[in-house]
Amino acid sequence: MSSVDLGIPTVRPQHASPSSHLRGGRSFPEAAREELGDGRLRENLRHATSTIQSKRASAVREVRDWQKLRNAGSALKWQVTDHLPELLEQLETSVTAAGGVVHWARDAEEAGEIVTRLALERGAQEVLKVKSSATREIGLNEVLAHAGIRAIESDLAELIVQLAGDAPSHLVLPAIHRNRSEIREILLAAMPDLDPSITDEPAELAGAARRFLREKFLEMPGSVAISGADFAVADTGTMVVVESEGNGRMCLTLPRTLISVVGIEALVPSFQDLEVFLQLLPRSSTGERMSPCTTLFTGVHEGDGPEEFHLVLLDNGRSAVLEDPEGRSALHCIQCSACLNVCPVYNRTGGQAYGSTYPGPIGAILSPQMTGMHGSDDPNSTLPYASSLCGACYDVCPVKINIPEVLVHLRAEDVDRRRESRGDFHGTWDVALRGASTLMASPRAYDLAVRSAGPLSSVLPGKNIGKLPGLLPLLTGWTDHRDLPKPGASFRSWWDQHEKDRAAQGPAHDPGSTDEEHS
Repeated sequence: MSSVDLGIPTVRPQHASPSSHLRGGRSFPEAAREELGDGRLRENLRHATSTIQSKRASAVREVRDWQKLRNAGSALKWQVTDHLPELLEQLETSVTAAGGVVHWARDAEEAGEIVTRLALERGAQEVLKVKSSATREIGLNEVLAHAGIRAIESDLAELIVQLAGDAPSHLVLPAIHRNRSEIREILLAAMPDLDPSITDEPAELAGAARRFLREKFLEMPGSVAISGADFAVADTGTMVVVESEGNGRMCLTLPRTLISVVGIEALVPSFQDLEVFLQLLPRSSTGERMSPCTTLFTGVHEGDGPEEFHLVLLDNGRSAVLEDPEGRSALHCIQCSACLNVCPVYNRTGGQAYGSTYPGPIGAILSPQMTGMHGSDDPNSTLPYASSLCGACYDVCPVKINIPEVLVHLRAEDVDRRRESRGDFHGTWDVALRGASTLMASPRAYDLAVRSAGPLSSVLPGKNIGKLPGLLPLLTGWTDHRDLPKPGASFRSWWDQHEKDRAAQGPAHDPGSTDEEHS
């Protein structure tokens, strides 16, 4: 397959750099098994995601042309991926014309070096950050800390995660796995001046964080702030940041120097196209008609906002995703998290089990493509299997990413890779699936097996088959975590008996006969 030319430096990494926060240290099944043992985590997730789902459903019902909006959003995103090189060059021209400076970062290391150099040249010892998946992906906080610069998150949920030394568990609500009492303990431990009598009421907790951050904002004039962007408009060079608290707006307007790290997929072709996405995003992410704070800024303006604006366009494996026609739709994601909120797998394990900045169904298709899947020991090779393929994620995606279809595609790639590296399969899964293929290819053999299963299972007590011994491939993994119902009569057995019963009753009881035939 030919490579994709983005019109920027030709020597590019095939996949994201290893230092990126896109791969965990454990396989998904191993990590999920541990998370499933945390009852408080599951309760926190259940409460939060069910609330968001309900709000989203109400907000969507208000829009009579919701499906048309989804179609428009999908079409615009396909336009971006189909014409990404030209749109990126147009964005660079627009940002430069508006007084900004554009930097191209091929991977996480290059992006980190650019941001660190810009901050050091301006003498920054602290920087305030707007919530950004791109900066989290490249581990920017750690890179800055290594250079002696402290990064302070201004988003409340991100601040909670940072103060706890924790990892985010959600794209929109990073601290979704924490409840109010846990957050109170985190703030008390991290803020020595905080009144110990503070309760876990949300208003009091938010007030404590507000006072902490206001002191930082007052120190910002002449300093550096770092943001991402939900959208970057190619024809005007406008950056769009959508948030709920207003802290992000403080970071975007008060500092002397603003640095935005933006993935190359975040483009929209024209300013008019924002009309579609600013209706889709808030309803899908937080169930709001519009986000309380939507900030748009273009370049620099004397006496208004930052005096310097630097845009760092980040690849870090995105061009590798773009090369796959069947998987590139993962780049359409607008990070609303609707797919996380409805996913039965995410709702039980949380985001940290995925080991990546991008959790949930979208992470299960995006992270493996950005990093590549490098063998059965690679944790990201297990992510495409972290799904029941129920399709709920596709139903709620505002830009109609067919996540189940991409998951199946990535599973097929994983199987093909294993076949090439191992020749014929020899594992228990391979033997079992080969046996199942042989069985299902013969109607006579399949019928015999199904007919035999009923009488054999009748000797077992209860309605379900218990845990099966490890000798049996496939089935033992199923019964470790699920009930396996005892098989009933096969359809062929039922049909044979039905025909015998009908014949014994005679033509008068034949539902297919007519009155004339009876006479």
